[in-house]
Amino acid sequence: MPAFLTDDWFSTVETLTAQAGNLNLPPALANLAINLVVADSNGNTDLSLDSGTIKKGLSSNAKTTLNMDGETLRKVFLEFDMAAAMQAFMTGKIKVQGDMSQLMALQTAKPSQEQKDLFKKVLEQTS
Repeated sequence: MPAFLTDDWFSTVETLTAQAGNLNLPPALANLAINLVVADSNGNTDLSLDSGTIKKGLSSNAKTTLNMDGETLRKVFLEFDMAAAMQAFMTGKIKVQGDMSQLMALQTAKPSQEQKDLFKKVLEQTS
C-alpha cells in the first residue's frame, strides 16, 4: 500500500477513480472544485477535490483553498467524518482562503454511494 499523499498514492487514486466510472454525484458535488494544501514535515502537498474526485495538483476551477494537515485531510475527505471537519475548522486546523460558500456546498451535499465506495477503496489502499 502506498503512503498517503505520495506519488504512488496519487497513481493508485487515479487508477481507482478510472475503474469506478460514473460516480452519480449530486450537482453540488459534481460542480465543486476545492484546492487543498496539506502541510507536513516534508513541506506542502497540493491537491484538489474536483468533480468529486481527488486529483494531484491545484485545480484552476477552484475558488476556495483549504490548508490543513494530512491527518485532518484523511478524516474529512476519505472517511467523510464531518464532526472531525467541524472540530478542525473551529480549532484552526483547517484554514480557508477564498469563497466560503463552497464549504457550505461541501458540508450539505451528500456523496453518492459510488463516491463513498471509491473513497473507501482509496482508504483501503492507503498506508
